[in-house]
Amino acid sequence: MIKARFQKYELHFKQAAGTSRGVLKTRTVWYLFLEENGVTGLGECAPLPGLSIETPEQVEVQLDKICADPKLFINNIDLLKDISSLKFALESALLDLKNGGKRDPFPSAFSHGKEGIPINGLIWMNEIENMQRQIEEKLAAGFRCIKLKIGAKDFEQELALLKAVRERFSSDQIVLRVDANGAFDKDSADEKLKRLAELQLHSIEQPIPAGLWNEMAELCKTTPLPIALDEELIGINDRREKIQLLDTIRPQFLVLKPSLHGGISGCDEWINLANERSIGWWITSYLESNIGLNVIAQWAFTKNTTMHQGLGTGQLFTNNIESPLEIRGEELWFNTAKSFEM
Repeated sequence: MIKARFQKYELHFKQAAGTSRGVLKTRTVWYLFLEENGVTGLGECAPLPGLSIETPEQVEVQLDKICADPKLFINNIDLLKDISSLKFALESALLDLKNGGKRDPFPSAFSHGKEGIPINGLIWMNEIENMQRQIEEKLAAGFRCIKLKIGAKDFEQELALLKAVRERFSSDQIVLRVDANGAFDKDSADEKLKRLAELQLHSIEQPIPAGLWNEMAELCKTTPLPIALDEELIGINDRREKIQLLDTIRPQFLVLKPSLHGGISGCDEWINLANERSIGWWITSYLESNIGLNVIAQWAFTKNTTMHQGLGTGQLFTNNIESPLEIRGEELWFNTAKSFEM
């Protein structure tokens, strides 16, 4: 008989993290434990207020229900279809339980410490000088794919920042991605995309706000710079609606986050639908602790993609869970000599 319990945990950022939803200093997550025959499976539920559809209060109500009757939710996981962060936590805990509670939900060359995963170096929103310093640190560390969050500062300054990198490194040497988090208005988006495209960027995530399907479709049709959908996918958890979105907008890429886009199974469905339409994609973590990051990284590795993934580094928090995850150059690795310390 499977028993369930959960634990609330507050993560503290080493320095305030600028996001499209304001500046974060702390981050609340919930760990879901499934126990059976002396084995414990572990998953992480990490909604982000203002972006996730579910609120922290709703998460705790549902966690209480899962703990009262775990079998009901295990046998009917689609009861959590619209609570992505919790669906991801339950899927993760189940996979971990089935694999012996060893924090190895997707056994592979990655989780056995034999191969790494190439990841992008993320530049957080900040003052331009600080963003410049972050870029230099990522380049010095060996990252060959740099992703900048833009749209919060003066566009000309952001453009100059990107231009400075491109003047030093060609697109063959350094891949540049940007994420606008819907910051452009539809009237100015065309011109901004043209200017960004001159710098031979890889892609731009969510140039205009989510929900403007027709406007986004027109942008994707005429853009000189590949467009990736991110926020656009939030709350789209029905297969028919996913198909309608992809066939209407026809984006060049999808950016997939299990905690935000329907859990592991929901993202698998997005990937299958994207592949059928020759739409590219990559996988991104979502400010989870090392517990959630580990599951996302292991799952991402099984996709056999050579594209740089948007996986966190576990270095953002002062009190992250100790784990075997570590950065070597531009790759995320699993150090089998270390273990998870809750």
